[in-house]
Amino acid sequence: MSHSQFALLTQRRFSPFFVAQSLGAFNDNVFKQALVILVTVKAVGLSSDERSLWANLASALFILPFFLFSATAGQWAEKYEKARSIRRIKLLEIVIAVLAAVGFWLDSLPFLLGVLFLLGAQSTLFGPIKYAILPQALKPEELTGGNGLVETGTFLAILVGTIFGGVLISEFENGPFLASLAVIAIAVAGYVAARFVPEAPATAPDLTIDRNPLRATLSTLATLKGQRAVLNSVLGISWFFFFGALFLAQLPKYAIDVLGGDATVIPLLLTLFSLGIGLGSLLCETLSRRTVEIGLVPLGAIGMTVFGVDLWLAQPQASVHALEVAAGTASALDWRGFLATEGSVRIAIDLALIGVFGGFFIVPLFALVQQRAPREQLSRVIAANNIVNALFIVIAAGLAVLLLGPVGLSIPELFLVTAALNAVVAVYIFSLVPEFLMRFLVWLATLAMYRIDTKGIEENIPDEGAALVVCNHVGYMDALLLAGAIPRPVKFVMYYKIFRIPVMNWVFRAAGAIPIAGSKEDPELMRRAFDRIDAALANGEIVGIFPEGGLTKDGEIATFRPGVEKILGRRAVPVVPMALKNLWGSLFSRRDSALGRMRLPRRFRAAIGIEATTAVPGEVATAALLEENVRALRGDAA
Repeated sequence: MSHSQFALLTQRRFSPFFVAQSLGAFNDNVFKQALVILVTVKAVGLSSDERSLWANLASALFILPFFLFSATAGQWAEKYEKARSIRRIKLLEIVIAVLAAVGFWLDSLPFLLGVLFLLGAQSTLFGPIKYAILPQALKPEELTGGNGLVETGTFLAILVGTIFGGVLISEFENGPFLASLAVIAIAVAGYVAARFVPEAPATAPDLTIDRNPLRATLSTLATLKGQRAVLNSVLGISWFFFFGALFLAQLPKYAIDVLGGDATVIPLLLTLFSLGIGLGSLLCETLSRRTVEIGLVPLGAIGMTVFGVDLWLAQPQASVHALEVAAGTASALDWRGFLATEGSVRIAIDLALIGVFGGFFIVPLFALVQQRAPREQLSRVIAANNIVNALFIVIAAGLAVLLLGPVGLSIPELFLVTAALNAVVAVYIFSLVPEFLMRFLVWLATLAMYRIDTKGIEENIPDEGAALVVCNHVGYMDALLLAGAIPRPVKFVMYYKIFRIPVMNWVFRAAGAIPIAGSKEDPELMRRAFDRIDAALANGEIVGIFPEGGLTKDGEIATFRPGVEKILGRRAVPVVPMALKNLWGSLFSRRDSALGRMRLPRRFRAAIGIEATTAVPGEVATAALLEENVRALRGDAA
């Protein structure tokens, strides 16, 4: 069945929230940019050092609330119904917008900075709800697409808001008045959109909010303990903010001092970077086949490093004009003139592709956090993520000051250092959580070898709770193909000799597979396997088994063994029959061995099918009934 993430924009369960959050990001940046221009350009009677001080103070005041209030915001988001909370936050935004208008009317920088602090506090309150509401509104297979839309909307809102706020304050004589009207109008529009957000029940209504900020912060950060994949995803997200902060903060100076451009080149570079992130975010759903495909994260990290390094390599050619401008022998170029210079297109492509691969990096990580974190703790996990993000952004600012100041690096050299650090951090994260790299390798292999048509999976795999998946067993890649098609994590049970195949063993371990042996081969391993299966089902997870007990030797489905009944005898969970089609004859099946010839890849990009049908209640499921269902599903497509 064909789906598009853009269909979510027409559905009430998503579109009002999307509009409300996008307008919030847009309004934040309209006001911030108007204030920055007011401080750095319009303010009269301030020295250069004073302008720099006010500008840096503005940045610090906006990010400070994320340290002070994120923990409380996370607890508040868990305790109360989220749609009502969003409306309250949007009402607060209207009040802050009115205060901003008062500040512009008074022409008071201290007052406006106070408003900026309040705006940061409002964003802090909204942050945990923004991502915690998505798993309540969306199905698991929609998480990647929904997050892609949210990230795209956010970055485009930041871009357009930054440009719009700058134009209002700098291009019009009555700019402060127009900026005042704009922030109020946008805030009101955001509240109207929030009125249509459907109810999203509280996930921890009995939670007691800790009013001690320090204790609450430590408690919130503690929610990341014991959740290895979630913790490392949070660190990955925070690293992306570190990486992005280093790049984005230098783009204005890079455009003027390094590229020899005028003020119009700055929004061009910001546009390229932001549109790249938006495009990468939107492509995630297609590339991941509507699952939470964390294999895209290593791909994103590789691309960010490769094109970050290339941005530095492109520099000697592109900076010739900047030297001429500095020497007074040429004038600064506008954006059209910049694009006409030699080497500029390469720089533009590098910036856009850094953004594209950044989208590949960030969207699956957010989706993974939403999928793996306990539902009743998700808002606090997001709050912890926001605290760590803010810390990484501050560290990025400090590192930039150090490297560009005392160390004496140029901006291109700073980009190179950032790209190199990205490679080091990526290797470290992937060594801690090999599942990321495993999924990347599997994603590449399946993308290269197969064209997969899925049917019935979204409708029949339960969104929550335990389930057993049973399927015919054709080749060594079966578990990995099914794992890529099913939108929830699956623990597969597999014959221990397959589990121990060199190289593949690392993949299976990273995927959380459960090895099993026959009762005569290794009764203790068999006992442990059934205990692990039952524990996973008791924990509400999905377990996948191949009841034939081994790979097919002739392409036909063998008799299902009674082990499935033993599993259901201990815990009667729903059983979803699935079928793999057209895999017999692939490199990873036994067809070539049966024909006595060398096993070689004979069908690259082969069309295969993966289909699921209605779940069978565990109380009535038998091996024979499940075998009958799988045979009917597969038909003649061996």
